[in-house]
Amino acid sequence: MLHVAFNAPQPNFYGWVLLLGVLIGAVLWHRRWKDSDPTLFGIFIGGLVGAFLGAKLVYFLAEGWLHIGEPGFWIELGYGKTIVGALLGGYGGVEFTKSLIGYRKPTGDWFAFMVPCSIVFGRVGCLKHGCCLGKACPPDSWYALPDKAGIERWPAAPVELIFNLMALAVLYQLRRFVWTRGQLFHLYLIAYGVFRFVHEFARDTPKVIGGVLSGYQIASLLLVALAVWRFEVRRRHDAES
Repeated sequence: MLHVAFNAPQPNFYGWVLLLGVLIGAVLWHRRWKDSDPTLFGIFIGGLVGAFLGAKLVYFLAEGWLHIGEPGFWIELGYGKTIVGALLGGYGGVEFTKSLIGYRKPTGDWFAFMVPCSIVFGRVGCLKHGCCLGKACPPDSWYALPDKAGIERWPAAPVELIFNLMALAVLYQLRRFVWTRGQLFHLYLIAYGVFRFVHEFARDTPKVIGGVLSGYQIASLLLVALAVWRFEVRRRHDAES
């Protein structure tokens, strides 16, 4: 989630870092597939559009609606986005594009490496921008980072950055096994969904369900359910092939 302080000038560093991550992903995708099947670049675009729409929609459902009627609501809506929504929307965008062009081969293994790389760049932007904050911590906590107001907080962005770096290392090792072929992105989505559900308890996000759970946690559970379902579909398909 990206929360904007309306009374402060908005730095554009965050947006530039996100754009850099997207561009690097596009270059990697294009270099990987340009000689085998040029239509796959269209799948990347479909995933990108789906990710953008999903990031906005899930943000609005999770907390954006809480700001309706407030001054600066449209600014908040313009800046607000969430990674878990981008993953849900991006997956849907890829599958929709593949069905539209009649492409049947799995493409998730490449996304499994491209997406965490992009998220790492995005979280670097969060660190610079000062968004996606963790909950306030006791003073002098060794692990805490101060926000712009000097409040010591749980280092939410660095923790997620580290998670994605670790995910890349694990996925790189898992790629060698037969049972993971075509399943790496499903495994990443399951891992990220579980991580994000747990990590939300330490993040400073609105707890809109019983004062305990955030909308992002519900989206994380949906992400895990989707990935588990698609993992099983792929497993059965491969077993019957």
